[in-house]
Amino acid sequence: MNTHQSEAQCRTPRVRIAPSPTGDPHVGTAYVALFNRTHARQGEGEFILRIDDTDRSRYQESSEGQIFSALNWLGLDWDEGPEGGGPHQPYRQSERLDHYRECVSQLIDSGNAYPCFCTEERISELREKQKAAKERLGYDGACRNIDKAEAQSRIEAGETHVIRLKVPDSGETTFTDALRGEVKVANSEIDDQILIKSDGFPTYHLANVADDIAFGITDVIRAEEWLISTPKHVLIYEALNQPLPRFLHVSLLRNADKSKISKRKNPVSLDWFRQEGFLPEALLNFLALMGWAPDDDEEVFDMDTFQEKFRVEKLSTGAPIFDLTKLDWLNGMHIRRLEIEDLTERLISEGFAPPEASREQITTILPLVTERLTRLNEFSDKTEWFFAEPNPPAIEDLIPKKSDKTTSLQALTAAKDALSSLDDFTPEKIIPALDEVLETGSWKKPFLFMPLRFAVTSRRDSPDLVDVLAILGRETVCARIRKSIELLDS
Repeated sequence: MNTHQSEAQCRTPRVRIAPSPTGDPHVGTAYVALFNRTHARQGEGEFILRIDDTDRSRYQESSEGQIFSALNWLGLDWDEGPEGGGPHQPYRQSERLDHYRECVSQLIDSGNAYPCFCTEERISELREKQKAAKERLGYDGACRNIDKAEAQSRIEAGETHVIRLKVPDSGETTFTDALRGEVKVANSEIDDQILIKSDGFPTYHLANVADDIAFGITDVIRAEEWLISTPKHVLIYEALNQPLPRFLHVSLLRNADKSKISKRKNPVSLDWFRQEGFLPEALLNFLALMGWAPDDDEEVFDMDTFQEKFRVEKLSTGAPIFDLTKLDWLNGMHIRRLEIEDLTERLISEGFAPPEASREQITTILPLVTERLTRLNEFSDKTEWFFAEPNPPAIEDLIPKKSDKTTSLQALTAAKDALSSLDDFTPEKIIPALDEVLETGSWKKPFLFMPLRFAVTSRRDSPDLVDVLAILGRETVCARIRKSIELLDS
């Protein structure tokens, strides 16, 4: 069989993704989009966004806008699509019905497709019989040989029908997957797939092939779940007398138990990752590592580096595990690669900064907590006591192990007196003042610093105490210490 696939490989790449607007934008869409877009950019080609909205029973009007927003947030911009247009408009499949009808008319005229008038009840009964007999499930071809004139008459009479692909009775269909090698499937194993549904809308199988032909797609880079459908697509290409693109089926993202990633076991909505405070560059870095491995084993990289090193032929065929712990680590690494001013802007623009916090305050505080951040949404929790009075600490938190209430009272009182007398409330002055308190009281360091930390932050895990004191300022620090003294003395 002459597949003409080598022709596609020699052309400037034109690639696409075709998400369905049936819910929240899926992380799998970004995963496949990343590889498609990067391949297009490397070859100075085009990356196309097409909306597969032919499943009207699951269509959600708001979903399309969410897809655009999520991809734009990630920086996965496209060259042609519903937003911005292009030379192959329209880019919504619901607006391309005339094109599909032309294609299916061509298939019927050439004897490669036919109208099927079987009712849903008959199809259900057929399936139950096949199950009972333990036969292969699929359409039995009952309408394959209906006379064309009779079929046309029934259509004109308004009889409900679909259009099916007429799969050859014998032989096999062969194609090459650039990642998996040659694939052969006996035609007896391929169902007479529906091409046009009874509502007049195309199925994925027809629409995706017809549009890939019309848009000049050279490389079909998609999830491996579509590998089983590719023989049907090859038959449609051949029936339309069109060359095949190069097929590359990317491994599916997996849960820890190796099952296909699903919202029951993992977050899958791109909106969730944004709301949780993941950086787009970190999520893309993570998705890149799910399907590809750099030769130098460097796991933390930006998209410019990825585009330079990536080769679509090196995509993995393994079963990548979607590990949120690994993503958190990567996100933390990318957070710490940002300049403080950039990180401040991200916190503000994404809504993770406390509303009462000024840009100057955030920029001042960030160096104290950046090493502790894995997600942007953790910033408020780790710094809230900078901007608002914390809840009073528990009395037991003000009393370190092997100490007592009297010692904590004395230590906090001495610290308050020493700090309140400082004219210059900076680390350079605070450190010797506290050292003198320790020396005078002959206390171990935890006996002073632990109750002092809880007094000003009500937290055990706050940043370096001296820096915290300096940023909070003398009046706030002393006021909070006084409240803890009153708590202990009550």
